[in-house]
Amino acid sequence: MLRYLYGNDLNRFPKLSRTMFRDRAHQFADRLGWDVTVNAAGEERDQYDALNPLYVIWEQADGGHGGSMRFLPTTGRTMVNDHFALLNDGEPIRSPLIWECTRFCLSPGADRRAAAALALGAGELMAAFHLEHFVGVFDARMERIYARMGLEPEVLGRRGEGRDAIGVGLWSMREDAFAPTLGRVGVSRAISRGWLRYALAQGTGPVPELAKAG
Repeated sequence: MLRYLYGNDLNRFPKLSRTMFRDRAHQFADRLGWDVTVNAAGEERDQYDALNPLYVIWEQADGGHGGSMRFLPTTGRTMVNDHFALLNDGEPIRSPLIWECTRFCLSPGADRRAAAALALGAGELMAAFHLEHFVGVFDARMERIYARMGLEPEVLGRRGEGRDAIGVGLWSMREDAFAPTLGRVGVSRAISRGWLRYALAQGTGPVPELAKAG
């Protein structure tokens, strides 16, 4: 199932939290070779995890992490504005209608539904919070992964060549994309919305109108 958890609520799900940060270390440090910090517990964390972001997490049957993404409003501090503004010609990206999405991660043991479930979760957030776009930074390898998933971004800017290329882009979720995504996950829209309503009603962060509705 999909979990929507603010950073302040991760301690309610210790196994899910622990395995998410460890899978991030495996993906970003070990496999992709990014310059990230891994702590003594084998977890990859950064300064943005301390800002109470909203995580969308695919939880596997054993309670462990299957895949996840991290979201922050661009009206506050974000990675794209703090470190990658040059990709957008130095212009910050700030709007109440745009959230930053970072740390897209799939567990090595994730089931085949994980990637589609994360896309579904992102779409539900976009609908619930009345967002227009997500913004994120990606390298060439992640861009190929997004393309295979049918999640190509609208590229705003890019620097570098080949494997060293890095870009910034916008993602959106059209209403007609929900049906095939729901089919890949194997759930109805009512169940998908129910996951979001329940999770945000139990959490400590902002709750959109859709999440409060019956």
